[in-house]
Amino acid sequence: MKIIADFEEAKKALSRQATGLSPDAEMEKTVRGIIDEVRRRGDAALLDYTEKFDGVRLDALEIDKREIDGAFRKIDTGLLAALQLAAKRIAAFHSRQKRSLLRDNVKTNLGWVIRPLERIGVYAPGGTAPLPSSLLMTAVPARVAGVKEIILATPPGREGSVPPVMLAAARITGIDRIFSVGGAQAIAALAYGTASVPRVDKVCGPGNLYVALAKKMVFGLVGIDGLYGPSEVVIIADSTANAGYIAADLLAQAEHGSGASAILITTSKKLANGVNREIEARLATLERQGIISESLEKRGLIVIVDNFDQALELADLYAPEHLCLVVKDAASYMDRVKNAGCLFVGEDSLEVLVDYIAGPSHVLPTGGTARFGSPLNILDFVKLTTVINMDKKELSRLGRAASVLARAEGLDAHARAVEIRLSDLDRGGDK
Repeated sequence: MKIIADFEEAKKALSRQATGLSPDAEMEKTVRGIIDEVRRRGDAALLDYTEKFDGVRLDALEIDKREIDGAFRKIDTGLLAALQLAAKRIAAFHSRQKRSLLRDNVKTNLGWVIRPLERIGVYAPGGTAPLPSSLLMTAVPARVAGVKEIILATPPGREGSVPPVMLAAARITGIDRIFSVGGAQAIAALAYGTASVPRVDKVCGPGNLYVALAKKMVFGLVGIDGLYGPSEVVIIADSTANAGYIAADLLAQAEHGSGASAILITTSKKLANGVNREIEARLATLERQGIISESLEKRGLIVIVDNFDQALELADLYAPEHLCLVVKDAASYMDRVKNAGCLFVGEDSLEVLVDYIAGPSHVLPTGGTARFGSPLNILDFVKLTTVINMDKKELSRLGRAASVLARAEGLDAHARAVEIRLSDLDRGGDK
């Protein structure tokens, strides 16, 4: 991995001068065309695009209950137990979050009520690399939040059907309906609805650039949870860190894909060199070494800094999806972290645990959006309605100021709507 030992050079490298979605005009045109076709032709377009992009001609888009039950019975018992444990932990974490954050407040004349969304669409990447963990990390929080109906869209695999592990995860989660459709066309179907696919209120879940672009284009017609780019990690480590552990974590991050970013910031030159040696030694033993090598070559980086203040400054500048503090007394630095999607404190809090089993959703802000964004959580699946319950005493106390402000804005009808009531109050009547 490339090593940078100059602080100003590191700031330039981590400044994210070009962040967010980076589609070319042709890609945008393609996605817009797909959305328009799905909107116009519905199911027929979905079947055609599935044949074109996934290489299979489906007889039906929706997967029936018998296939789901059959897949559940086929799953290896160890894998099934792991999926169930993950779902249980995700549910427990978000149940605790729900108790903490979601409380109606209508005890005064001003308040709010919180209501779950009626129907959401979950997009789960699949195909040649099914990701049941992403399904769990999106659908379980939605279920805990009280969403009434959850629709899953996920592409068929190599054999022309949704992989059994995805169907098993969907059953564990309690997904209501499953459709074998992926890509931008799936997002369009969820947003507009077709004869088979019901229209949803919000589309959630990660996907490739085509999926992210489609979500961006349908936003406003439906809600979206966020626009997710390639995965990324920043590890801040000192001389007490284990070079083998750090190397293993960076390799795991790079395994996400050639666009993933694996970055180490350290105060120890010895650790930096040791990590590089460990990466070289371990890389040859990994099945996805081609993808990992490309990722590390394009986006891998080791930065050597003079002190922890510089390390934190660089991390906050980059605002990573994952930030790992592998330093002595790591917990004492938590309050100094400003920008991170998920914060890992100490050597044993490795990213892989959150990817699969810890409990918080692994659907996290990427591309520097941790400056203002949050992990997918319970709040993504509810809406808040403010409640106004005024009486005549409050009207008398506030009405004249409202009238003054309305007239200052040139809104005569607004002012009169208040003044007619105030006039009646002054006369001691209601009308």
